[in-house]
Amino acid sequence: MRALSFPLYLSLLAFLALPVRAELSLLNVSYDVSRELYKDINPAFAAEWQARKQARIEINQSHGGSSKQALSVAAGLEADVVTMNQSPDIDILVERGALVAADWKRRFPHGSAPYTTVSVFLVRKGNPKGIKDWADLARPGISVIVPNPKTSGNGRYTYLAAWGQALQKNGNNAAEAQKFVAALFKNVPVLDGGGRGATTTFTQRDIGDVLVTFENEAALIADELGDERFEVVYPALTIEAAAPVAIVDKVVDKRGTREAATAYLNFLFSPAGQQIIARHHFRPRDPAVLRQYAAHFPAVRTFTVESALGGWAAVQKTHFADGGIYDQIVEHP
Repeated sequence: MRALSFPLYLSLLAFLALPVRAELSLLNVSYDVSRELYKDINPAFAAEWQARKQARIEINQSHGGSSKQALSVAAGLEADVVTMNQSPDIDILVERGALVAADWKRRFPHGSAPYTTVSVFLVRKGNPKGIKDWADLARPGISVIVPNPKTSGNGRYTYLAAWGQALQKNGNNAAEAQKFVAALFKNVPVLDGGGRGATTTFTQRDIGDVLVTFENEAALIADELGDERFEVVYPALTIEAAAPVAIVDKVVDKRGTREAATAYLNFLFSPAGQQIIARHHFRPRDPAVLRQYAAHFPAVRTFTVESALGGWAAVQKTHFADGGIYDQIVEHP
């Protein structure tokens, strides 16, 4: 057998040193405070896929304000799947170029939402301002940190939670609800683009007396920073936020990734996926997993956009369209 020439030998070594590329890749475009969740979901799914298909798969993730992320996909970011925190950010991909199928809610269980969460308050240790419920957020001298409802699902849910509880408190009087929400947003010193930016403002820049955020984000802060600096307050009534997912049909058909994208989203509803979801303090759909982690999820009275506010289409038109109630509140507080 003839010996290899030295240059050919070096070329062979360089080739062998190259990393093994995955046969397939997916891009999951998601919202701001789900990044840690998918850092655990992705390798777990990849291991299952390799065991089942004898093939490697790579999952990439992109995170930001939910509405900004949806607009990026609409503008051409080639997501195979989207995992958002509100239905309008998937519906817009139906409306703009039919990127997502109109029946996306019927393609996976529970309206294609593998978990829920609720809006809660994070206050500084000892709760020095005595913040107990929504009414306290509208008191003079209280500084409230919340992301921008125009760009963030987290911020939108905060706005709607405040509006919905005010409606219930005031006999469904919309004028009183608007007055209350206007007073609350008058106490907001800065509107970050997403939930993670709002967290940074509150925890690292030390701005604000209270951060209104999702339950899972509040728990993550306690895990990372310890509970000696902050504590969580559950209001008497809050909003339940379902986190919907969908396949971006035009992209998966173009890239040939439909089977993998479908399997990836199905994994979120599987017992293994639900376990990871619960460990990240999102409320799982699987009843057995929810019972297992019941201590992490205090009982709280909730309402949904659909049950109390007329559904997302009505909410979008009334509150968040240009010139809607939210614009009126922030322009003329």
